[in-house]
Amino acid sequence: MANIGNSSRSVSPVRFSPLLHSARFMVTSSNMDNLPATSLPEIAFVGRSNAGKSTAINTLCQQRQLAFASKTPGRTQHINFFAVGPKDSPSGLLVDLPGYGYAAVAKTDKKRWQLFLAQYLAERGPLVGLVLLADSRLGLTDIDLSLLEFMAPASVPLHVLLTKSDKLNRQEGQRAAQAARDQLAQHAQAVGMTAPISLQLFSATKHTGIEGASQLIESWLAEHRSQAAAAHDAAPDSTVPAQDEAG
Repeated sequence: MANIGNSSRSVSPVRFSPLLHSARFMVTSSNMDNLPATSLPEIAFVGRSNAGKSTAINTLCQQRQLAFASKTPGRTQHINFFAVGPKDSPSGLLVDLPGYGYAAVAKTDKKRWQLFLAQYLAERGPLVGLVLLADSRLGLTDIDLSLLEFMAPASVPLHVLLTKSDKLNRQEGQRAAQAARDQLAQHAQAVGMTAPISLQLFSATKHTGIEGASQLIESWLAEHRSQAAAAHDAAPDSTVPAQDEAG
């Protein structure tokens, strides 16, 4: 069973991430066929429409208009990529996936998006972590939990941000977190997901959970860099000429 940790931290003042603050727009894609061809590690953000995904991304990156929320929830069907790190040598990409689950969207569009999401989560090689955003007042839905089934084969870690936690008092927040944690554990076991799962309360308004979420995202990118460096060091050096055998 997945070990569902709690990454919440109470920190004052909040330490924002310089790495995430460096985020800038890179490219927009509309389907799997035109996703950027890059080996940079990707951290994807996903959630139901009105879960506060764009606000969370902007808050984590300390930018007001990096990610845009559609005026009509569920209508935005593009994938936006943002690079982080030095401009000449980015450390990774943040991926803003379209919102899902909005009632006004046609069933055919919902189905198309669900198929794309399943394919992206299962097959996107550079994906090293997924951040799922859910309204803490509503909890996790069946669609949210279905992501675990898509992710299980890829063994990608999942971090859940229960957004808008400032709307709950302390006890309500604790109950919401525990209920979501129980749902995740049960569903992860059912679909055979063994990758790490963590969860925390989050509020863009009160800056609750910003440091914990930022540090986790940074650690995912750092772990990928370490693995890439280790693989590079272990590879044979083809630049060293072979020595002639003594005749």
